[in-house]
Amino acid sequence: MPRSLSKLAIIALGALVLGGCAAVFDKHPVGNRAVPQPAKPVELQRYLGRWYELARYEQGFQKGCEGVTADYALREDGTISVLNSCRKPNGKVTQAKGKAKVVDTATGAKLKVSFFGPFYGNYWVLDRADDYSWAIIGEPSGRYLWILSREANPGEAAVEALIARTRALGYDTTMLRRTQQP
Repeated sequence: MPRSLSKLAIIALGALVLGGCAAVFDKHPVGNRAVPQPAKPVELQRYLGRWYELARYEQGFQKGCEGVTADYALREDGTISVLNSCRKPNGKVTQAKGKAKVVDTATGAKLKVSFFGPFYGNYWVLDRADDYSWAIIGEPSGRYLWILSREANPGEAAVEALIARTRALGYDTTMLRRTQQP
């Protein structure tokens, strides 16, 4: 096979694989239900600051993390700096620095976040308190989910109410892992 033709075949195969992945991951976690859309617009200035993770869908990059926080601040270029911190089981605190940009300027509720250079993932504020005391974060595939609060320990009744709201959005709350905060 000529060299240019083999490169073309590799590119075509790569496109098919990526397209197949997109089709697999573009399904909501509860069957073929519609992907939840953000319930309310987000005022970026009110969303900035520190958030404490109360629960999440466990992912490899967060395996065993406790005391998880996310800090958001406006950057000079209009994007948002992201600093995620967690305490690993060995007591070591790790941090991941990234940046985010609003991609739905009509509502401000859909963002893209990157921790790895030019690669961005969806970050949607699916619902939030009117006073910005809590937020439920997800993305279209339903693979990622976080329940955040401005308080590290808002009380069991508040956490249960947020889990119930998450369930009402169509998420499988049995997959949630509760995060221990100090």
